[in-house]
Amino acid sequence: MTLIGNELTIYNSEYIMTTPLEKQEYIIYKMMYPGLYILAGAPKIGKSWLAMDICLSIATGVPVLGRGTIQGTALYLCLEDNYQRLQRRLFQMNAEPIENLHFAIAADKIGAGLEEQIEAFKKEHDDLKIVVVDVMQMVRSNVESSYGAELIVLKQVAYRLGICMLMIHHMRKAKDDNPFNMMTDSTGIGGATDGNFALKETKCGSGKAIMYCQGRDIEYTELRMHFDTDVMRWIVENEPATQKSRDNIVLSAVYLFIKERIHFEGTATELVAELKSVTDEVIYPNRVTRDLVQNGYELSKYGIDFKYERVHKGRVIILHYNGERDSSDGRNVTVTQALPDSSQSSI
Repeated sequence: MTLIGNELTIYNSEYIMTTPLEKQEYIIYKMMYPGLYILAGAPKIGKSWLAMDICLSIATGVPVLGRGTIQGTALYLCLEDNYQRLQRRLFQMNAEPIENLHFAIAADKIGAGLEEQIEAFKKEHDDLKIVVVDVMQMVRSNVESSYGAELIVLKQVAYRLGICMLMIHHMRKAKDDNPFNMMTDSTGIGGATDGNFALKETKCGSGKAIMYCQGRDIEYTELRMHFDTDVMRWIVENEPATQKSRDNIVLSAVYLFIKERIHFEGTATELVAELKSVTDEVIYPNRVTRDLVQNGYELSKYGIDFKYERVHKGRVIILHYNGERDSSDGRNVTVTQALPDSSQSSI
């Protein structure tokens, strides 16, 4: 690590590529992480119903849009509603009273108290996962300026608190082949957010829509959905099945091997040779090194301590197993079941 004055903290590439780092926790699997997101759509398309469903799902820890969630407190700033309308919507969605789902129908503006209000709520609710602002226009301090500067302020709050902030936004009536260009002030928004979702009806009034998803940490996705009026929720029709992760195979083999060996110290090539005793999968030395570094922080949950150190003969992998810290509870597992699928967990 190198310090330059009081401003820059610099790490070289060796540190970045050899140090296990804590993985970013998703709020909605492969869709939302701590950061700032925009959900845009035409008026009356059902953005607020979707926002309510997201908050309910996170508060109860159930899937939404076919994706898993991390359970925690949700705060919904429904700034164009009243409590009577909120009550009616919750009853229409067959929701149960939930202590960690909260609402407000008024809030301060960005730069004029909103950040402090969110931070104060976080202090009272340490497990806060998401704050929804419906709609974004209601919290703007300067409606004549670009959205970008104000959104960056909220993004910094989201990063600092480790929460997801979802801003509900409008689309312009002008047609465009790229739905993200239809967001009001799309140029200012694009560089300030971590992800954007554009909800666009396939035919006006049909109850069918495509939600276009893009972001820094999410793959571009088009979700075909329909609005189910029985439960007042958007239902995804085309979510692809989760594919088995290669990481799972490598990490599972390491788990089974070190559980029996207890301690290993050697090169990546030597470890790959040892792993042949627990799997027929072809594993390459650079792959096992990469997977261990990227997942090393989380391996401790399964009783595995990992180090990647430089010695006189080069770099060696050090693994040690402590069964008392193994959260898998000693269950009988196969190679591909030894650890939770890395696509569904923080590993």
